Formats: sequence, structure tokens, C-alpha cells
Amino acid sequence: MKLRVVRREVDAERLARLAHLPPVLARAYAARGIGAADELEQSLDRLLRVSTLDGIDAAVQLLLAHRRPDGRVLVVGDYDADGATSSALIVRALRAYGWPEVDFLVPNRFEYGYGLTPEVVALAASRSPTLIVTVDNGISSVTGVAAARARGIEVLVTDHHLAGAELPAADAIVNPNLPGAAFGSRALAGVGVAFYVISALHRALGDAALPKPSTWLDLVALGTVADVVPLDRNNRVLVAQGLQRIRAGRCTPGVRALLEAGGRTIAGVVASDLGFAAAPRLNAAGRLDDMSIGIRCLLTDSPTEALAIAARLDQLNAERRSIEARMQEEAIAAVRHLKDPDAADGGPSGDGRGARRRHGLCLYDPGWHQGVVGLVAGRIKERVRRPVIAFADAGEGELRGSARSVAGVHVRDVLDAVSKRHPGLLGRFGGHAMAAGLTLDRERLDEFAAAFDAEVALWQAGGSLADIVETDGALGADDISLANAEALRAAGPWGQAFPEPSFDQTFRVLRTRTVGERHLKLWVEAPGEGRRFDAIAFNFHQGRDPARPLPTEAHLVYRLDVNEYAGERRLQLLVDHLLE
Repeated sequence: MKLRVVRREVDAERLARLAHLPPVLARAYAARGIGAADELEQSLDRLLRVSTLDGIDAAVQLLLAHRRPDGRVLVVGDYDADGATSSALIVRALRAYGWPEVDFLVPNRFEYGYGLTPEVVALAASRSPTLIVTVDNGISSVTGVAAARARGIEVLVTDHHLAGAELPAADAIVNPNLPGAAFGSRALAGVGVAFYVISALHRALGDAALPKPSTWLDLVALGTVADVVPLDRNNRVLVAQGLQRIRAGRCTPGVRALLEAGGRTIAGVVASDLGFAAAPRLNAAGRLDDMSIGIRCLLTDSPTEALAIAARLDQLNAERRSIEARMQEEAIAAVRHLKDPDAADGGPSGDGRGARRRHGLCLYDPGWHQGVVGLVAGRIKERVRRPVIAFADAGEGELRGSARSVAGVHVRDVLDAVSKRHPGLLGRFGGHAMAAGLTLDRERLDEFAAAFDAEVALWQAGGSLADIVETDGALGADDISLANAEALRAAGPWGQAFPEPSFDQTFRVLRTRTVGERHLKLWVEAPGEGRRFDAIAFNFHQGRDPARPLPTEAHLVYRLDVNEYAGERRLQLLVDHLLE
């Protein structure tokens, strides 16, 4: 499969209404459907009304019923950054709002499974909660909720994942993705749902002396970016407001410490810094150890303690990177040696070849780490441009898989279709359009792989969208500038479904140098323009045939970046695809 570059269309009327902006930025906004200056407003009053979120009144009344001397609220979170920020937000807010006893529990997913399972309820019961609040999970926890209520524990489910055929019999549910939900956005992350619940609670309490929910928008921004949910207008407001607080130094010590551990300067933080610096360190706790470490980092008010915990998370992240690199090389080798005559390397070179006849790939190695398979699936998905599920052993003959998908293939719905066509084949599963998790009997892996491939093929029968790379077109040499790079960096926030602007055109490759074994540094020239630019293609050499010659002229898909070194800020092109 060869990548096809498709340039986004720009509506002339929209562009004209954005004439007050730098031309490159106006063009990017117009191509993303922005057609008026007020659509770029990011004040909190632009948020969808709190009262319109389905189930929120019942949730507030349930929480208020446990604001009593013998009330004990236990927050049960998920093990990723969205779950960690959601947990920290609810715990911080309830404690600040006068709930007498509030604690959290994030059980080890490798031991207790995903969500509010009966085993998790048994563990929670030892703390004698009167109310369990799930965050970023629970909508599929039918048996777990039933187990809690059988013990006399009330349950509030706050989640954003898609529901299964049966809803849990919780005392209240808040989820914008419930069937028939009327809320104006289905894109809220788990932490966004938690923020709306706390906002409604603050309003119900009516005490102006209590901290405003906006106090914790740094947590909302981090969890929203980390979970890669679509940055629709509502989410862009949440992220933009959180970033403003962080830049002003009004963030929790833990968020500051995570960013500093990633080498980021607080005053200049943008959304991608949350996604590539803070989130991986927070996620490392859930992947390799215990997400309680990450939540403690977000809960402490001590800068010294936050730095110490962030240092531990940084160590875990380094360990995660090492494990991931090994697993990724093994996965690349597995793809290359699949019994397919056209199997070949892809990756940053952008030719997208590999496993041509397989519409959906299933990869498994008995030595792979459960906590890292999702990252590997994502990396291989980017390389082969099709849905990928990576599996690891979960013990007792069971595999646990993590799926990552491509545009046009709703992977959670694919799994649902497989389960209906092949009753009993799948264990548990759940997730989103682009990511999902599942369990499977190890002996049925080949059977499942064939069923998954066949189902993905049905989704792509009308043609695959995975081979399309969208860009904002070419730039004149004068527009490839530090000023435009700065303007684009300060704009946004960019993210899922509102992508950072990228451009494409042909350059003459003057010189190259390998950096850190896997990355390619380039010096390129725009033909006919005479201007030369520094560029870098990260992970270019990973999985690439070393005997394959580098081009002297290449079609680059790139982004404008600001490279800061030794106090000097310079323009750099970040190469996403090099099309030879």
C-alpha cells in the first residue's frame, strides 16, 4: 500500500473571515472548519452547559447523600493517564468540598482485570465504603456493580467508553456516550466527565468560598490530551484553559513535576508537551507498576514530594521505553516474515508496504509485557497502516490484547461483530473507535486472527482510508519560517481530530546524518527557491533495510517546529513521511 497525500480543501469564505490571522494559520483553521473569529474563543463560558450532560442531576444528588459523618467515598479509577487525572480530580474536589472521608483505589489490572470487577469490589469492601465512584471505567461492569450493590454499597458510574448490550444497575450513570444521550459532545474524556460532575456539584453546594472547578483544569487538560480523544470545540476549551493555568504556574505540583521531568519549560507548555512529556511518565506507572504512584503524584501539594515521585515515574518511563523498543523490533520482524510475498518495511519512509493481503494484523509473543502491548500495536499500526492487535500472556492460558485502529475502521465495533459472528470466541472486550482491549483463549488465537482480518476487510470493502495522509498543502519558501512555526505552536490546541498543521512538497536532499542510531537528520533545499532548511525524521531507520539507498530528492510531509538549544530558537522541519 503506497501512501496517498491528500491536501485539505480550504473554503474561500471561511478563509476571508480569518484574514486578521497570519495567512498560514488562517489557512490551517479554515481547513479544519473554522469560519469565524468567535469559533476560536476559548473562555469557559463557551463550554457546553453542565446541566445538559445526561444523568448529572442524579449523580449530584447521590454524592450529596454521602456528604455525612459516616459517608465514605471510594473512587475506583482506570490505570492510564485519563483514569489517574480523573481519580485525582474527584478526590481533590470532594475533599475540598467537605466530604469527610474520600480515598481512591486503582487495582493492579494484571491481577484484577479491567474496570469494576467483582474481585475489585471485594478488595474495595475492605475499606467499608458507602459509595463507590468509578472514573473512566464502569460502563461495562455489570457484574461488578451488581456485586457492590449486593454488599449494600451504592455506585456512581462516570465513564466515556461505549456501553455494551446491558448497562450496569448503578445508582447513577454519567456517560455522554450512552445510547440516546442528548449531550452536545461525545468526545469528553473520562476526566472531562469528572470535571462536569464536579462543576454540577459545586453549583449545587452554592458556597462561593469553595474552590472553583476551574482550579483543577490542569488535570483535565492532561487527561484529555493523554487519552487522544477528539479535540472538538468543547475539548479545545478545556485543554486551552488548562494550559493557561499551567503556563501561569497555577497547576498542581505533580503536573509541574511531570513536565519538568520531561524537560519542558512551564511558561511555554503546549498540548503536545502534555502528550509527549507528562502523559508517558504518568502512564508508565500503570503499565509497569502501580498507577497509585501516579495518582499520588497528582494529589500531593508538596513540590518536594511531587518531584521525588516524578523522578520515580521518569525511571519507570525509561524502563518502559527499553521494553517497548525490544518488543517493537520483535513485532517488526514478525511482520516482515509473515508469509506474504510483498511483506517489507514501511515506517517513516512512508511507503506503507507490509503484510499486503492482511487487512487486520494480530501479533503475539510469549515474552511480551502486558502493559506495553498497546504501545507496540500503535507503532506497528503506523508502520503498516492497518488495524493491529498485539497480545501478551495473561496467565492460565489467557491472552490479553490491545488494539489500535486506523481511520474508517471502528475497532470496538469490529470486535463486537466478531463476538456476534463467533459466539464464545472472545472473552471480555471494550474501547473506542481507535483503541480497544480484549481477552482471548490462547489456543484460539489463530481462529480469532482470521475472524478479525475478515471483519476488517468488510469495513474496508469500499476502499481503505488508512493509506491517506492529509496535509495543508505546500508552503512557499518564505512561509517556511520561524515566525510561522512560533504562530502555529502558540495556536490550537492541536490534537486528535484537530491535527497540527502539516505540509508537503518536494525538496532536494543535500546531506544526511544518522542521529542516535534510529533518527535521520537532513539538510534540504526547496528547488528553485535556493533556501535551505534543517529537518529531522525520527525513527527513520527503525525496521528499514540498511542497504536501501537514501534519496537525493524526496517528497516530504512535514511540520514546522521550533528547536530550542542553548537558549537559541531555530526553525526545524519535523518529517512525518519521506516519500521517495
